[in-house]
Amino acid sequence: YCLERIHSASIHLLGVINDILDMSKIEANKMTVSLDEMDFEKMLIRVTNVVSYSIEEKQQVFNVDIENDIPQYLISDGQRLSQVITNLLSNAVKFTPPGGAVTLKVEKTGESGGTCTFRIEVRDTGIGISHEQQARLFQSFEQADSSISRQYGGTGLGLAISKVIVEMLGGSIWVESELGAGSRFIFTFKAEKGRANDYKIRPAIPLSETLRLLVVDDSQSVLDYFINLSSKYHFLCDTALDGYSATDMIRKNNDGYHIVFVDLNMPGMDGLQLTRHIKTQNATNTVVIMISAMDWSEIETEARQAGVDHFISKPLFPSTVIDAINKCLGFAVRPDEPEADSLDFSNRRILLAEDIDINQEILITLLKPTGIQIDCANNGEHAVRLFSENPDQYDLILMDIHMPGKDGYEATREIRGMNLARARDIPIIAMTANVFREDIDKCFEAGMNDHIGKPVDIDEVQKTLQKHFLTPAQVG
Repeated sequence: YCLERIHSASIHLLGVINDILDMSKIEANKMTVSLDEMDFEKMLIRVTNVVSYSIEEKQQVFNVDIENDIPQYLISDGQRLSQVITNLLSNAVKFTPPGGAVTLKVEKTGESGGTCTFRIEVRDTGIGISHEQQARLFQSFEQADSSISRQYGGTGLGLAISKVIVEMLGGSIWVESELGAGSRFIFTFKAEKGRANDYKIRPAIPLSETLRLLVVDDSQSVLDYFINLSSKYHFLCDTALDGYSATDMIRKNNDGYHIVFVDLNMPGMDGLQLTRHIKTQNATNTVVIMISAMDWSEIETEARQAGVDHFISKPLFPSTVIDAINKCLGFAVRPDEPEADSLDFSNRRILLAEDIDINQEILITLLKPTGIQIDCANNGEHAVRLFSENPDQYDLILMDIHMPGKDGYEATREIRGMNLARARDIPIIAMTANVFREDIDKCFEAGMNDHIGKPVDIDEVQKTLQKHFLTPAQVG
């Protein structure tokens, strides 16, 4: 209980600090955006994960509506976009009462010369905003009503920062609301389509034309979502608003269904009761995939006993649905992306420069399954000494920036300045909580090859290691 409260307070404080830092950058005219290739859907999934706990805590309905023509990869600033969407969603959850609804809608509104215009809407059934209050919303340290900060908390900086970010991305942001009737925060932005093709959602091939799905959910928006998805990926999809209708459809369908998506909480016959009925009638022929906003760990035992084969969490995203279908049909979900457990770095040794023991321990533990060998340096001077004593034994250096004595920048410059061939070509990767564009540029100026943000994402660490292990310098 105490850890949860400490965590919530820490996240809130971090948000306040980041808002103030961003506003300082805006006032100093140093706010920048970094346009890189990003996985747009993956960014949206991360954002929804951030707010999902608060939504579940308030027992709100959360819908995500992503139109079928949204490209998977975009050239934009994923960090800044997620900052804007997170702010809008957090506000929607905060100002919507328990049992209310929050919707995130994403659509493409135009395309010209390879540049697309996107429209993102966050809609809620909350307290609403008067026209007089709306005029002050996007100003610094302003909220719709002075009493709001006392009742709901917040600095009033988020929307002002969001406005600057959106305009830097070629768009605009506005609100449509009536007091007591909920709000619709809408923004647009421009982005080029990404060029990446290393991972694309693979539809169920070659069975897609004959694949028969049944989706059972008491939310019409969920059923419409699956209908749209089926038209894009060319599989047959029937829908039912309740368990009783679903049992009738299953009984009348002589060919049966390959996969049935079942919502957990439905009036009358719930998802577990429907699953038991399906497994009784078609014990070996039908796969049941449960969909719910609930935590799977809370229902897994009972669901498995009822016969549920797989589970995907709401809100639904195209990749998670298609991945679940492919998994049921025995297809590789992401054929071009290696599984983490399959990575073998047992013939590699890296030098980790990190002054905090627990950070060393975390990284060593996370990378242990790969078999990689890690030597640790407690500061920049120690890292320089270890490398200079045996430069050829290291394949890569992970370099923290803020260390006592000699920091990561100084240590990198000293290594690069050594009269050693290996000192010039060894990959040096910054691993730091400094994640703004100017911080990343400073790492490159010091002679580093790449950047990993803290707290570390182990998938990002593994991909970065793999990328640099495969460079010409490493192959030799």
